[in-house]
Amino acid sequence: MKHGNQGDPKDHTQKNHAHQGHAAGGEGKDRHLHNPIEDRLIPLEPLDLGKIHSIDGLVRAMAKTAFTGRQLGEAADVLEAMALDEDAFIVMTLAGAMTVAKQGLIVTELIDRGIVNAIVSTGALMAHGLVEATGRAHFRANPEVSDEELYEQGYNRVYDTLEPEQNLDDVEEVMAAVLEAWDHNDVMCSYKLNHAIGAYLAKRNQGQRGILKSAYEQGVPVFVPAFSDSELGLDTALNNRLRESTGRHKIRFDPFEDLEHFAATLLRQKKLGIFTIGGGVPRNWSQQFGPFIELRHRRLGENLPLKRYHYGLRICPEPVYWGGLSGSPYSEAISWGKFVPPSEGGMFGEVFVDATVGLPIIVAAVLERLDKAKKGSHARKGAKTASRKNFKGVQGSRMA
Repeated sequence: MKHGNQGDPKDHTQKNHAHQGHAAGGEGKDRHLHNPIEDRLIPLEPLDLGKIHSIDGLVRAMAKTAFTGRQLGEAADVLEAMALDEDAFIVMTLAGAMTVAKQGLIVTELIDRGIVNAIVSTGALMAHGLVEATGRAHFRANPEVSDEELYEQGYNRVYDTLEPEQNLDDVEEVMAAVLEAWDHNDVMCSYKLNHAIGAYLAKRNQGQRGILKSAYEQGVPVFVPAFSDSELGLDTALNNRLRESTGRHKIRFDPFEDLEHFAATLLRQKKLGIFTIGGGVPRNWSQQFGPFIELRHRRLGENLPLKRYHYGLRICPEPVYWGGLSGSPYSEAISWGKFVPPSEGGMFGEVFVDATVGLPIIVAAVLERLDKAKKGSHARKGAKTASRKNFKGVQGSRMA
């Protein structure tokens, strides 16, 4: 029995060697400790509230701390760089219930100041923004009232906020006026419809601020890639059914006109930036620009510059490990040919926080900086005027 347990002496030797090697691999090392000053590491600084007298001061101080606070501070630096770059054309993408959450005027301010030059959004966000732009209100939800009761009372709940169904009926009145005036010979797409809605608001709701109204006035195109997934899409579908039932021509909707106009607009720019709230379809659709141009060049032989986004700033709490586009980092998008890598001058900021917290703080800080550098801000505004006029010219030749 003992003889049988002895085994092969060679195996025993190998096991000893393996054990020794494993033990040696687990030992510590006699390290040479570096000097962080000689290594030129950047030191952090305590956040001293006694020395902070503005939102910008707070954000600059947060950039010298850690974790999400540092992300927020660095994000403000990226937005400032985008805003001051006279060659940069900035696309803002919007997902989530940001207008229900009363963040719409922040986007409006970015448009009015010439910082944002194109919008790509969910249709729901624009529809709820229309509620605000026509003077209606959203309301706090009472957690003691059940969703069954809210349904019976005509209140649609969005987390802790209510959208009365009557609001959407009022929005439909605006949509009906715009759609009834639409020439059926003019093929519709989302940016043309949003332009027409903005024109209606500018004429009839002069005292109210809103995204579509400012976008119309500043010549900023607003794209809604998933158009039928929204109240605006449903209103258009209802109008087509009404037209058909009364013997009139239906409105034809072609989403590829959005894609082509978006691509043509970005191809004219010297440098591109993207400012993303949330993720979803607006983010992915906007980021597809780079691959779309590359495919046209590689597969169709078109002589096009292979443009990518130079700047990127996103505010979204979704983690990367869920595998969704909303949580994917810019480093991943570099592999798809969507962004210029940092080694070639790309500049990115990513903040993993609720946008109703991050967006107001970042934008308020950057607006303070721009107000202190009005000369640079005015130069940028002038630089963007040409692209706006160009957009208005395209619209003016095609709208009914």
